[in-house]
Amino acid sequence: MISVVLNVYKRPYSLEKQIEAILNQTVEIKPENIHVWMNKAEGVDRVLPKNKGVKSYVCTWNTKYFGRFMIPLITKTDFVTVFDDDIIPGNKWFENCLNVSNQENAILGASGVLLHSDQYMPNSKVGWNGTKRDKAEEVDLVGHCWFFRKEHAKFMWLEEPPSWDNGEDMFFSYVAQKNGVKTMVPPHPKKEVEMWGNVPSRDEGMGSDQAASWIHNPDHYKQRNEIANKLINNGWKTVRSKKNENN
Repeated sequence: MISVVLNVYKRPYSLEKQIEAILNQTVEIKPENIHVWMNKAEGVDRVLPKNKGVKSYVCTWNTKYFGRFMIPLITKTDFVTVFDDDIIPGNKWFENCLNVSNQENAILGASGVLLHSDQYMPNSKVGWNGTKRDKAEEVDLVGHCWFFRKEHAKFMWLEEPPSWDNGEDMFFSYVAQKNGVKTMVPPHPKKEVEMWGNVPSRDEGMGSDQAASWIHNPDHYKQRNEIANKLINNGWKTVRSKKNENN
């Protein structure tokens, strides 16, 4: 029912932790439905999954943020989920996402962002690293992990993005919205961490290490501001702007 896409770049040490968390989900995931996309990274040894049933794709160049989203196009399940390499989900995360997907036609994610202007910054966040909600909430974009119907995988490839170097999360939600699909964060109850898209006590702070994009790329947020601005000027209606229209 669910295919899983993992990405290996500069954190090969996280791969087995992620696979273990996926195989421990309350929804059964077979190893053959796990796909590992390996981007070329200088100074990092190639690490293949220990479980031979897991599919691997090895790149000789760095496809950055977008390359991994080619794999969902060839999966054969109803749903696909794509993970950043620093995310360890709770064991009820897939169950949580399926429950929301049965009610909503939406791209789901572990960390949701609400934009406050026509740029990426400043913003507010909902999800495992932001405000905790007992109900699913519509947001402008999601990241860290994406959960969506296989038929929505095409949205990443319908148009040329403003940049191939950043902003895949914004672009995915932008194209989805143009095609009538919302972006949402499933419930993240404060005391139910197993429902969260990432469990901080298990990720060992990987999102803030030297491999993090926002740390090693000094232009990270400048690029994201520019991408958000271009998409909004091209018709991306944020949650804020839609609320203003209704008032």
